[in-house]
Amino acid sequence: MKVVLAEKPSVAREIAIVLGATEKNDGYLTGNGYAVTWSFGHLLALAMPEDYGISSFSKEALPILPEPFKLTVRKVKKGKQFLVDPGASKQLKIIEKLFDAGDRIIVATDAGREGELIFRYIYEYLNCKKPFERLWISSLTQKAIQNGFQNLKPGDQYDGLFHAGQCRSRADWLLGINTTQALTIAAGSGLYSLGRVQTPTLGLICKRYHEHKNFISQKYWQIGLRHQKDYTEFKSLGKLKFTERKQAEDIVKALERNPTTATITSIDVKTVKEQPPLLFDLTGLQKEANKRLNFSAEETLNIAQSLYENKFITYPRTGSQYIPEDLWQEIPDLIRILQEKEPYKNAVGSLPWGNFSKRIVNDVKVTDHHGLLTTEKIPSALTAKENAIYELIAFRLLEVVSQPCIKEITDVGLEVLHFDFAVQGCKILQRGWRNIAGISSDDFETVEELPEVREGAELKIKEITIFEKKTQSPSLYTEGSLLSAMENAGKDIEETEQRKILKNIGIGTPATRASIIETLIHRDYIKRDKKSIIPTDKGLYVHDLVKDKKIADISLTAEWELEMQRIENNESKEAEFQKQIESYTKSVTDELLHIHIERPDVPNIICPKCKTQYLVIHDHIVKCRDIRCSWLQFRNICGIQISVYDIESLINTGRTSLIKGMKSKSGKTFNAYITLNEKAESSFEFERS
Repeated sequence: MKVVLAEKPSVAREIAIVLGATEKNDGYLTGNGYAVTWSFGHLLALAMPEDYGISSFSKEALPILPEPFKLTVRKVKKGKQFLVDPGASKQLKIIEKLFDAGDRIIVATDAGREGELIFRYIYEYLNCKKPFERLWISSLTQKAIQNGFQNLKPGDQYDGLFHAGQCRSRADWLLGINTTQALTIAAGSGLYSLGRVQTPTLGLICKRYHEHKNFISQKYWQIGLRHQKDYTEFKSLGKLKFTERKQAEDIVKALERNPTTATITSIDVKTVKEQPPLLFDLTGLQKEANKRLNFSAEETLNIAQSLYENKFITYPRTGSQYIPEDLWQEIPDLIRILQEKEPYKNAVGSLPWGNFSKRIVNDVKVTDHHGLLTTEKIPSALTAKENAIYELIAFRLLEVVSQPCIKEITDVGLEVLHFDFAVQGCKILQRGWRNIAGISSDDFETVEELPEVREGAELKIKEITIFEKKTQSPSLYTEGSLLSAMENAGKDIEETEQRKILKNIGIGTPATRASIIETLIHRDYIKRDKKSIIPTDKGLYVHDLVKDKKIADISLTAEWELEMQRIENNESKEAEFQKQIESYTKSVTDELLHIHIERPDVPNIICPKCKTQYLVIHDHIVKCRDIRCSWLQFRNICGIQISVYDIESLINTGRTSLIKGMKSKSGKTFNAYITLNEKAESSFEFERS
């Protein structure tokens, strides 16, 4: 019997249908000589410090460097404890039974670093020695699955991929666990999480926030002229920028006193060829969806994953914008299929059949998976959000095969009383890919065409206007621009070698950037403010503590990602990288433990319930040190953060000061005192009118 292990039940079902394994069993399907089972993502994880006998944060225990690393069954939080997930444990036993009974294993987890790691951790944990082969596909259509099973790869061909995934997993564990504990110990109170990618990303956001907040806008003035020639009106703008309005007004008065014309001093005509875009990779899709649809990166990934599992698009977690040469022959058929769906009929009809652009064909630039494509399966009933993402991908496919957009740009220089003015005109010679009326090309703005002009000619001035403008601060990050910043991190680094390392690497990977943003939000380091991403007070505080430390070095994560790529390509050794990580972990942990933190005065308050232990005051809660007592009080109540002063008053006097501006569930604002009864239970005492 051949045992096939997929990453999710939904994927397993698709594979089972193609293989003829249609008999349902508890946790797997069988038939035609196959047993198809699944994991639920990561069933196993690297063990936590308590699994090594380290139950609390201790300076003496740091750095924690497991040798060897242990694997544990996935855990879930139950109350205050983390317990083994019974669903994960059950499925792992089913997989073990099938592995023991089978004579060959086929790995069908997602074809990427994390998918490989999911299987190998299971294989290692179960101490399995059976031979295995790899299914490597980029689509879940019947044709793709059949082709994949006809071309199974030797399992050891992906050893490098596994070793890279394992290095990433261990590096993130070592840095995350040790730096979080070190900074938390140094701070003395609160919990401060740090990480290899998380901390540099927080640095990007905090730096941009400070630049935006501290920017001092400067006003300036420019003079504009309105002209008319051959019944066509157009405007020119003065090249001088005046720091005081009176300077501009004086020139306008001079022009008005001496009615004159503008003399054309120069004409520069150039033809610009704007090539069609490339296919979306995951980051590109997330940026476009955030810009046009205001979707978060995580939301876009989840929608794309759903479209993939329903066989409507190819594998979404790709970092490539290209396809291999052997896939090019399928592109015309995919486009013909799109023609059957209403939004694409006109666009497909305008394509240059027989003369498609092949910019997206590049074997060298295809990584684990090719750029995002639609499949031969046309969706019929999508949600509004699914349809919006599908349209982005489908219209992009039509754009990439189109011809370039060709424009004639005319720059005209004018002179009036020795002052220089300029105007630019644009004439579309060939619309090309801009003719595809999709969401991704609806921002095509054309500059008005200019009338025929010649050098030395005079143009009448119909109107003179003074424009008041001001310098603009750096924009706060949106989720889309943050993804770009993560993707292109390092372009502002002055050190040449570091900049080279970061080029085309960035921080994080297309598959992980969304989760990094969500982790920072979950840690209360950043928050969404309308369309912007801004740091919280806690995020700014943590960044201020570590901004000059090694853990915040933006080039580090890119260097490591480059090294993991070398390991993946069998060009570098996992053991050597492990030594580097451990050495770095020791260094950065020691650096954080020696941070000097000016602590605000925090009062020593005895627990109102057990009346023996002091309270621990965190950002979000106040709780007793004794876990058996379990008394705690949330500090954020109805949208208002309760101050340390009021916490002290609540415990010592049984009542806070009047808390104003709290909001009920219905959205109504109210004022109230928070009181504590004899059982140390809190409640509201409303303000008397």
